[in-house]
Amino acid sequence: MEHPRPEAPRPGGPSAHAGQVAALYREHHDALVALLQCRLSSRTDAQEIAQEVYVKLLTMNDLTHVESPRAFLFRMAINQSMDYLRKRVVRANVPPDPIDDNVHATPWPEQHLWASQQWKKVQAALRELPAKASRAFVMHVVEGRSFAAIAADMKLSERMVRYHVSHAMAHCRERCFSPEAP
Repeated sequence: MEHPRPEAPRPGGPSAHAGQVAALYREHHDALVALLQCRLSSRTDAQEIAQEVYVKLLTMNDLTHVESPRAFLFRMAINQSMDYLRKRVVRANVPPDPIDDNVHATPWPEQHLWASQQWKKVQAALRELPAKASRAFVMHVVEGRSFAAIAADMKLSERMVRYHVSHAMAHCRERCFSPEAP
């Protein structure tokens, strides 16, 4: 059985347009990338811009209205590279995020006073608890130790450590944040 041959591209059809862009690529790609590389000082950026230009050409309906497709290709590439350079300059001139100017990094006197009062409430609440619950809470919440490490240190099961910590948290929350808390 004989397979049908693909039809030759019709003038002005989509296949003809893609063929025209492919011809521009074959004939001028190396020169275009070289020009862009000189403008951008980067072969990678030049190849990326060239690819964007070819994609834009492919999305156009046709190039039959263009008097000189080669000149049009190079003008598009130059315009695209100028846009890229502008963006690069803008990005380079954006000041970095200040590290030390974080409003929350330096507590205000009111924040410091509130935190100090809360810490005193937590300490008072911990004194009301059994020693094991208080110690497990401090080791986990304040020191950041894992339940396994606390269990090994206190010679308890992890389940018991979790119970002590959750009991202490609930007690502290009640003492520190209830409406009738002193």
